[in-house]
Amino acid sequence: MLTIVIVNWKTCEHLRRCLCSLETFGLGEEMQVVVVDNDSRDGSVEMVRESFGWVRLVALEKNVGYAEGNNIGIAAAADADLILTLNPDVEFFDDSLRIAVAEMLKRPDVGAMGIRLVDPDGVTTQASIRSFPRPSAILPEMLGLAKLLPGVFGRYRMNGFDYGKSQEVEQPMGTFVLYRAAALSYVSDKSDMSDGPFDPQFPIFFNEVDLLQRIANTGWNIWYCAEARLKHHGGASTRQVRKPMIWESHRSLVRYYRKWYYHWWNAPLFWLFAGVVYLGAFVRARGWSEGFKPT
Repeated sequence: MLTIVIVNWKTCEHLRRCLCSLETFGLGEEMQVVVVDNDSRDGSVEMVRESFGWVRLVALEKNVGYAEGNNIGIAAAADADLILTLNPDVEFFDDSLRIAVAEMLKRPDVGAMGIRLVDPDGVTTQASIRSFPRPSAILPEMLGLAKLLPGVFGRYRMNGFDYGKSQEVEQPMGTFVLYRAAALSYVSDKSDMSDGPFDPQFPIFFNEVDLLQRIANTGWNIWYCAEARLKHHGGASTRQVRKPMIWESHRSLVRYYRKWYYHWWNAPLFWLFAGVVYLGAFVRARGWSEGFKPT
C-alpha cells in the first residue's frame, strides 16, 4: 500500500489540480491520500470535503509547518509500505507514479527516491538534485565561486547532473520524495524525535535534507528515477510570505549546521558562519523578519 501525504497551506487551486491528477493517474485502491491542511482558510478544506470524498482530510486549527504537518500525515497512514510526501503544487500527467512505485519495489536497498521534475510545459526538466550541504559544498556558494566557476565549485547544485539517467543521489528536492516505511521507522527510532521522522526544528526548509541525511547515514541508498516525471509549479505557498521565508531558509541552514557540524572546538567558526548567513538574509530580504511562527 502507498500512502501519499500532502501538506497544504493556502494553495486551494493547486491542491485541486493535484488531487484531480491523482484521480486520473494514481493507483486507485492501491493508494491512500492524506491531506493535512495547515489552517489555510482559503477554501481548501471545504474543497477537499466537497469534491474528494476519497481523501482523508486532517484539518488543523493552526499552521504547524511542513515538517510537523508531514509527521501528522504519516501518523495517520495505515498499513503503508511506501510513503510519498508530495507538495500540492504538482500534477501527474502520465503513469509516472506507478513507474516510481515499481522502481522502488525492485530496489530493496533504497530508502528514499526522487523523480524528474518538469516545468508546467511537461517537457523542460527542473534542477532538483543537490548534494548534502556539507561545508565544502556550501562555502563556494556563499563566496560566489559556484557562479564564477560552476564546473569546479558547483558541487552543491550538482551542475552537470544527468537528469536523463537513473542513479544514486544524495538529496532530491522535497517536492516529491518516495520513502520506504521501514526506513522512516528506523530513523525515527534512532533520532531524537518522538512524534515522527521529520525534525520540527526545520519547520519549512531543510527538513527533508535532515531526514535524507539520517536515512543515508543508516545505510539506505537514495535513488533518482529518470523515467518518472511530475509537473511542478513551484513555491506556491512560500511565495505568499517571501520575506519571512527568506529568513526561515537562512535560519534553517544555521540550525542544520548546528545539528550536524557544531563542536566545541569549532564554535568560533560556527558563529562566524552564522553571522554571515544572517547578514545574507538581511540583505536578500531587505530587512529583518522573525521567520516562520506557528499560528
